[in-house]
Amino acid sequence: MLFFRKRPEMPKASEALPGRARPLPTAQAHFVNGHPLKGPYPPGIETIVLGLGCFWGAERKFWQWPRGVYVTAVGYAGGFTPNPTYEEVCTGGTGHNEVVLVAFDPAVLPLAELLKVFFESHDPTQGYRQGNDVGTQYRSGIYTADAAQAETARAVRDAYAAALQARGYGPITTEIEPLDAFYFAEEYHQQYLAKNPGGYCGLGGTGVSCPIGTGLAAP
Repeated sequence: MLFFRKRPEMPKASEALPGRARPLPTAQAHFVNGHPLKGPYPPGIETIVLGLGCFWGAERKFWQWPRGVYVTAVGYAGGFTPNPTYEEVCTGGTGHNEVVLVAFDPAVLPLAELLKVFFESHDPTQGYRQGNDVGTQYRSGIYTADAAQAETARAVRDAYAAALQARGYGPITTEIEPLDAFYFAEEYHQQYLAKNPGGYCGLGGTGVSCPIGTGLAAP
């Protein structure tokens, strides 16, 4: 029997699940490096929030980066429902994306280089999906802390879009938006693949290198 899956679509704010006033309980420290998950972070540390598919594998990509990453955490952003649960996000009724908060030292790991890792770690042309994972919560997204981050994000996106186009890929669907709110996911999701090394990871890139544009070259 052939089953047809409804095409994923974002809910309107008026249609979103109500959520709750209190944050969900989560871990206090990073399972791998012991740093405080919610801060306070050391002086000079910046944060950016990134969506690139299932957040289990996405988070591992960044905590394993050899330099400049202070701490990572998974959570939800880009939607409407306050303090959503994982189950609520998976219904598509919150509008949220599964995301990774990356706290990094830009003096060691410039944002452009971090975004190069982001773009090369997934296929940013797939819209509301990433590989076999289908839904609005798997969309490609960059949620910025300030105007400078947004400018860098757009420059790196445009450089990668040209490289992808040259290899026959369609337009990049990555949304670049100011971060409205980041909600930490439940404790068991934090650093999931460090706790469960054989767990699911659907992360996969295009194999196309991201050229960091003029004026954005990493050291």
